[in-house]
Formats: sequence, C-alpha cells, structure tokens
Amino acid sequence: MAKMKAGQALAKVIVSWDIDHLYGITADSINNTVDGFYQEKDKLNYIQVRHEEAGSLAAAADAKLTGKVGISFGSAGPGATHLFNGLYDAKMDHAPVVAIIGQSATPIMNTYFFQEMDQDPMFADLTDFHKQVTNADQIPYVMDEAIRYAYQHKGPAVIIIPDNLSGEEIDFTPYKTAKTINAQSESQVDDSAVQEVYDLLKEAKHPVLWAGLGMKGARKEVVEFSEKFSVPVLTTAPATGLMPTDHPNFMGSRGRLGTKPAFEVTQEADLIILAGTNYPFSRFLPQGIKFVQINNSIEDLGKQRDIDVAVLADAKDFIAALNAKGEQVAPTKFLKAAQEDKKNWDAWLDKVADDDSNGLAPEAVIREVKNIADDDAVFGLDVGNNLMWSIRQLPMNKDQKFTMSSWFGTMGYALPASIAGKLSFPNSQTFSISGDGGFSMNMQDLLTQVQYEMPIVNVVLENKAYGYIQHEKIQANQEPYGIHFKGADWAKFADSMGAVGLTATDNASLKAAFSKVKELQSAGDKRPIVIDAKVKNVDPVDTSFMPIDPDQFDQATIDGYVKASNLFDQPTFKELLANQD
Repeated sequence: MAKMKAGQALAKVIVSWDIDHLYGITADSINNTVDGFYQEKDKLNYIQVRHEEAGSLAAAADAKLTGKVGISFGSAGPGATHLFNGLYDAKMDHAPVVAIIGQSATPIMNTYFFQEMDQDPMFADLTDFHKQVTNADQIPYVMDEAIRYAYQHKGPAVIIIPDNLSGEEIDFTPYKTAKTINAQSESQVDDSAVQEVYDLLKEAKHPVLWAGLGMKGARKEVVEFSEKFSVPVLTTAPATGLMPTDHPNFMGSRGRLGTKPAFEVTQEADLIILAGTNYPFSRFLPQGIKFVQINNSIEDLGKQRDIDVAVLADAKDFIAALNAKGEQVAPTKFLKAAQEDKKNWDAWLDKVADDDSNGLAPEAVIREVKNIADDDAVFGLDVGNNLMWSIRQLPMNKDQKFTMSSWFGTMGYALPASIAGKLSFPNSQTFSISGDGGFSMNMQDLLTQVQYEMPIVNVVLENKAYGYIQHEKIQANQEPYGIHFKGADWAKFADSMGAVGLTATDNASLKAAFSKVKELQSAGDKRPIVIDAKVKNVDPVDTSFMPIDPDQFDQATIDGYVKASNLFDQPTFKELLANQD
C-alpha cells in the first residue's frame, strides 16, 4: 500500500492494462486527473490533441486497429460533449473505449458554476457504464471496472470525476486480479451442422462465401475454403483484407463500396454462406436461393433475412471444420467466370486511372498510394467517395491494416485514425485518406502530427463537393443544393502548419508528388505530408444496384447505366459464364 493522489492511482490502473497512451485536452475541471497522468509519464503518453473529438475518434481507431482499449478524456461541459462523436462511433463499431470526463469540484456542484452540467444522463443512450465517482477512493476501482466493462461489452464506458477528488491523497494497492482482455471460451462446433452445410455446398452450382469481421484472423481458413471448394469470396467492407485482395477468388464487397464482380456473383449465386456477419443489406439480395448464416451471436441469426440453415458457432472454427470434409473441387465454370470478371474490373480501374484528359481521376490517386504502400502499411479512411475508391483499390494482401467509421459513418475520421495508427504501429508507414469535406472537419489536428513528429501521409481528394451525398441527390432527382463548397490550397495549409505540402493536378504531377514522398520517407524526414490531389468531381460507379443483366432489363436501361457509369467494354458475368468451356 502506498499513499498517492487518486489521479495517479487512476493512471497506474491504466498502465496495468498495458495501455501506453491516451488523448485529450486538459482544463480546470480535469487538471488534477491530468496531473496524475504526468506522474506516470514514463509509462503513459498523454497525446495533446487540438480538439477532443479528434481524441475520441483516435481512441476508437486504436481499439479497432489493435483490439486494446482506447482512452480519451475531456473537461466538464464542452470537453464532454466534444467526445460524443468518437464514443458513438465506438458504440456502433463495437470498439472497447473508455472516456474520462472531468466535473466541477464537489463543493460547487449544483450551484450553476461555470461549465457545470449534469453529465451523467447524457451518456445513458451511449452505454450502461456511465458512473460518476463520489469519493477519491473509488477512482482507481471505477477506472478498473470501466476497462473491464469496455472489453466485456466491446463498447464505450464513461467515468466522470469531480476534479477535487482526483487531487486527494489515498492509500492505493495495485489490484492483483488478472487483466483478461479476451474472454476465453471453448468454441462448440456441431458435427451435424457441418454435415448439413457441406451437403448444401456439394449440391450448389454457384456457391459464394460472404465473410465479415466475425472471421477476423481467419485468412488461412478462408483461403483454404475458397481454393478447396472452388468458391468465390466476398467480404463486408470493414472486413476487407480478410482474404488477400489480390487473390483471384476474391471479388471485393457488395454495395456502394463494392465492385462489379461482387454484385454479379451474388446475383447469380444459388447458395450464400454468411460467415461472421450480420450484413444489413442481405435483405435486398435475390430471393429463391439458399442462405446459411454462421454467427456466434444468437441475436444476429436471421436478423436481416430468413435463413435456411442458422449455425450458432464461431465462424472461423466452423469453416475450419468444413475444410476438413470432402475432396478438392476442380475450378468450376462459375469460379472461372468470377475470376475473369474480377480481372476485367481491375483492368477497368486502371483504364479509368490512366485517363487524365478531363482532370485527375481519383482512381489514379489511390493507385499511387497502392504503389507506394509498404506490406505493413496502416490506413485511416474517411467517409464518402474517398472510401469507395480506397476499399476498391488499396492493397490488403499482406500485413496492411485499415480502420474506418463503419456504422456511424462520421466524416473527419481519417486524420485522427492515422494518428492512432502511427502510435499503435510506430514502425509502419501510415496514411490518412479523405475528401476535402472530411479533411476540413479535423484538419486542425495536422498540428498534432507535427507536434509529435508523425511522418503520416495525408491524402486529400479535393473535388469541392460532398460527393457521396451528391450521388444520393442525383438518384433522388433532387437539386444538388448544399453540396458544393469552396476549396483551398491544402498544400500551402500544410506548409504553414510545419508539415510538407504537395499538389497534384494530373498524372504527371501526381507521380512527382509520390516520388517526393518516397524521397522524404527514405531520408527519415519526420514531418507529416499532405498531398493536395485536385481531382475531377466524378460520381463513382454505384455497384449497389447494377441494371446490366439483359435477362432482367431492357437495352435502353442498360445503355443508360453503362454510359452514366463509364462501364464501356465490360462484359457481363452471364456472358463470361456462357463462354466458359
């Protein structure tokens, strides 16, 4: 037992959970707590962000990239409210995070003091764990419980601390209870369910495996399944990289962030195996086909559509059990057509990227990122069209990692996420990719990258519009009111912040910019870089619904879609299937 201030005891609890950094801005209602961080500064790194929202988003990105609890903090009042965006992102994406929030000192609470507010009810919808401590001795205990709650429930926990209490001296003995991050439980795989799914697989002519984040860490099993049973594979967008993106059997994702081959193989499938996903748009997939869902949550089975075979099991273990059955299946006509469809799609993306006659293509920018990215690169991705281009093209075939705001879909995510990526993986090349709308939401924290000497490459796709929303307005036959905005010289902005600014307006200047990136990084330059890519405002091809099947659509509809999407010279999947030997 040792005497110390409660704020330092709180910091010691954080360190005991192998957490080495947190994000926030200090203020009078949380100064004593932050002073506790200072007492443990050799083990706990306080990252001073320029906006609490950036800190909370970075903490969520930490959790998504590493599986470890991310921590952010803020003062009473505005500091607390600024944390909401990152905390809701963590809630929606099931990321374990803890928010430490200051409060007015207990003698002045309930006196309408400066910035005082009743904060506890604010978090009732966010999490069941929103506790305000009532004495100094509780502080380390409640902090420990908050971290345990975040891990157990894979979501946010909130601890509110009146500042005078964290400044009080207490007797503290470090807790001996084991710091268990992942609950260890034996996975049960029902042999009869394995046989039932295997029988469906044998009967199917056009089977597809559709894997989600519940299959994370199962790349070996997914590749083996695909190659053994000759099955094309899709992943949900957040699970991109679960199968190497350059594998010929990988089709990409379906939906707005998807690809033509992913859409077409699912349209032609007669069996879809949903593994480790509660894919919300599966309700819109074709009827009259067999569906298998493998999930370790009974609540998620059949939530999105009626399922023929529902399997309550760990998806990775279940797929491994399937891999142990039966013989190798020779490549089928269905798989060969899918492989050719994927190859044609990749070639089309390159063709689009090559054409800068009417301005720089966004596909060209992402291709250059792909060309320069290391095998262990980390990507922070924003929300919008930039995410569509990134998911379609970025390499996720080695040890690369990425994070996105999947369900909450909050713009401004990429830059804070890249800070988290660099802190969690300091030896890895790190990128943020944003549109100019998303970048401008958190651009102030470029200063955080500068301050902590983070050589992050920030790619800004500037089209002076909210392109993703622009597409929705076009689809709804609405005027593009409120879509367009003024651009900026983002390269000069970067220079003024102490970063390196580079501008690209065509393929030649784009290649020159990325050559400069390579030169700077090879020389060990620790300044962050901003690439201001002035791209043309084009609507990415929408692959969520593709009216190109001549058996379902008239020629005028097909021609209109092909022209609008610039999908010329792209044979349909049915044509490719018909041409197989």
